[in-house]
Amino acid sequence: MPLVLLGRHTEAVERCTTAFPALGDDPRCHAGGLLSRGLAYVFLERFGEAAADFTRSAGIARSSGFTHLAMLAEGNLPFAAARRGDIPAAFASYQAAEHSLVGYPERLAAMRVDFAQALVEARLPNEARALLEQAVPVLAASNAQVALSDARLLLAQVELLTGDPYQAEQTAQTTHTELLTQSRARWAPLATEIILRARLAQSDPPHLVPADLLTDLYACADELATTGWPTQADSLRLLAGRTAKHLKDRAAATTQLSRLLTPRTRPIVRHHAQAVLHHLNGNDTASMASVEAGIATFLETISPTSAQGIEHPMIMGAAEIRAHAIRGAEQLAAFGLKLALSRGNGHGVLAWAERWRAVVRGDFNDGAPTIGPTCLVEFVRHEDDLFAVVAQHDTCELHKIGSYSDITEATIRIRYQLRRRNLRDTEPRSEHDTGRDTEPNIERGTGPGTGRKTEPGTGRGTGPGTESIPEADLAALDALLMRSLRLNLGPITIVPTGSLHTLPWPLLPSLRGRPVSVHSHAGEPPAAHKTDALVIAVAGPELEYAKAEVQRVVETHKNATAIPATKKSVIEALESAGVLHIAAHGMFSPRSPMLSNITLDDGPLMAYEILRANRMPPVVVLSACEAGMAHAPMDGVTWGLAGAFLERGARCVIAGVVPVRDEEALVLMSRFHELLAVGHTPAEALARATHETNIPGFACFGSGD
Repeated sequence: MPLVLLGRHTEAVERCTTAFPALGDDPRCHAGGLLSRGLAYVFLERFGEAAADFTRSAGIARSSGFTHLAMLAEGNLPFAAARRGDIPAAFASYQAAEHSLVGYPERLAAMRVDFAQALVEARLPNEARALLEQAVPVLAASNAQVALSDARLLLAQVELLTGDPYQAEQTAQTTHTELLTQSRARWAPLATEIILRARLAQSDPPHLVPADLLTDLYACADELATTGWPTQADSLRLLAGRTAKHLKDRAAATTQLSRLLTPRTRPIVRHHAQAVLHHLNGNDTASMASVEAGIATFLETISPTSAQGIEHPMIMGAAEIRAHAIRGAEQLAAFGLKLALSRGNGHGVLAWAERWRAVVRGDFNDGAPTIGPTCLVEFVRHEDDLFAVVAQHDTCELHKIGSYSDITEATIRIRYQLRRRNLRDTEPRSEHDTGRDTEPNIERGTGPGTGRKTEPGTGRGTGPGTESIPEADLAALDALLMRSLRLNLGPITIVPTGSLHTLPWPLLPSLRGRPVSVHSHAGEPPAAHKTDALVIAVAGPELEYAKAEVQRVVETHKNATAIPATKKSVIEALESAGVLHIAAHGMFSPRSPMLSNITLDDGPLMAYEILRANRMPPVVVLSACEAGMAHAPMDGVTWGLAGAFLERGARCVIAGVVPVRDEEALVLMSRFHELLAVGHTPAEALARATHETNIPGFACFGSGD
């Protein structure tokens, strides 16, 4: 274990393997050795061997009565799974390990911290934050000083990643004090970095950054470099140089960015620094060439088929270094988008918006966006400016829309009013309250998948209300977003940005009755919908009209059947269905989107469990509350129930974006399936059904045209 802590992972594997024959029949030593070797394998990214060692270690330890050692081994399985990118397996392993650690709060907290670290590297900071907020109080109560400081440091980083710079600064300040008290001066600059990034994020407007903050950024970058954190030092120096440029401090920007133009610097950062310097000198052609070169180098190096160490061997090494590389590529692609916006060319902006989205979602083919006959409207933003790229026929135009924050506020207001209508609220509710289905009780330590529910009602919402659709607000937002774009008639694909993923697009006046598909990227040409495809329908528990809805679905299609509302049946149905229809309670978890779920007879089907499927039906219908809601931490990624189905291969998901009234869902879905059965595309069927019934709340995600 000391060799693992020192980072000498290959030597640790060799020492453990050599020692096993000399251990005799001592089960404790065998289990401990396998545990240590498994950890070394994780850091070497030999994940299959790591999982095998952890499993064997747990088996030996349990059979020999060494319960604590078995729990240590089992607790490392989710860590290993998350590090290899298998998030469904990681959550499943976490649930199993969590149950085995009941009564051992400190060990459970340590496991949560390890798992959270892996989730950060897997780009799931919201889930990581939920775990860390459970772990930190337990570690504090147990007086585990070193582990507590490490957990706080990670929590501060995650708070910053999830858009909470005020809390991140406070947490990092506490951590900095603790690290110095523990004589861990080498780690203190990591806390300082978070403090400075948090303060910079709080600068409003950005051009009023205090001069002393800029000086502190330079000093912290130097300190990170001298204390052995070169990756963090380069990243912070790039931020400092870009900030100096933004503040028109040409000399300081040139000095800081020029220090990154060395072979030692990671290629993605070096090319980014060169691109900013070219832009500073007014040579945008050379700047764009540097951005192109940086993305090309990243794609070449990160490719699984590339030779390890093409230009910088660290990129294909530890997972946290690769995570830094991907974040660096996102930032570089965003800079390319900024340059394209300054040129005002629609084709260029669309290309870079899609390139950014491709890097974010892990599609490293770097292909050009596909533009078909369907009208495409893709929204992009730079700081608080919102733009729309409209591609239709042979044209591609760029339009400036307005303030992103103002449109976000309008979106929240519309969603709130729709919630009041569908829930028949008489008192204000929070934006993310999901009616009778509440968010998982993660603060009480129950962990993912064990969300406590209040007593279900008789509807996916709670029954008819007296509130009307917020026509005035919808018309005002429509005037901002759509009416100025001069769109052709016919189907339309919307690619939102940020909070616009939560907007019920089909309700905008200029889009009503029109086939609308909402996608996280420009996507691929849709596959034709087959009217003779097998339709499988499921009715969840404790809904008055769900069984009637399923019966209507089955009666409408020539090749249709109903199945039990169990997880096993639904997962098996994914293998054969052409259309899967689920009428059930739904729950969206904004803080942990992977814990969003659909209620079945034998418990919730979690979003992360959907990601384990080998095959997806082309069309999925989620007749459930807020099943179409998504958390979009960055453009190109939408986490939630609908996003999970699309991620695993569904071409189109029809889902509720607000609480859904049970009896209204029956009417709308009956008409939707009648239209689908006679050959209408999913987007067409939903548009016509919504228009004819005047029942709001559903949207089409993916390639619905």
